[in-house]
Amino acid sequence: MSMFENDQYRWRETYFVLFAAARRPKLKAVEKALLGLQCRFTLANATAAEKGAFEALTVLAPDDFAALDISYIEGEEVVEQAQSLVREMKAADLRPEDRQKIERMLKYDGRFDVLHFEQLTDPSAEEGDDEMLDPSTLLLVLQALA
Repeated sequence: MSMFENDQYRWRETYFVLFAAARRPKLKAVEKALLGLQCRFTLANATAAEKGAFEALTVLAPDDFAALDISYIEGEEVVEQAQSLVREMKAADLRPEDRQKIERMLKYDGRFDVLHFEQLTDPSAEEGDDEMLDPSTLLLVLQALA
């Protein structure tokens, strides 16, 4: 079940963590890393692919009024996205060492999609009513995934 199906949460943003698909972690390793971050997190909807490889997971953080749907994607879609990002970033005025880091993205063919949801305190609020969104859960999880 995706958090899109829960009317008490509103999607706010999607983030990507790119990496080589050969380094795809096992579901158990991701669960262990995330549960080691904060005891206030609850994990749900965990699914694994063949041989226990990570497929998807939901992180619930009620203290931060947040939830994250995390899913794994690999293949041509990821390669094309990485190529597009490299083209965009190369247009910027970068130092040579930063350009080298950006070039590494061309080798990436795996990705975590991290969808950030805000728990609504007032479900009747309009879509444009943006309260301050606490990014702490998101930042902790992104750091663990990286």
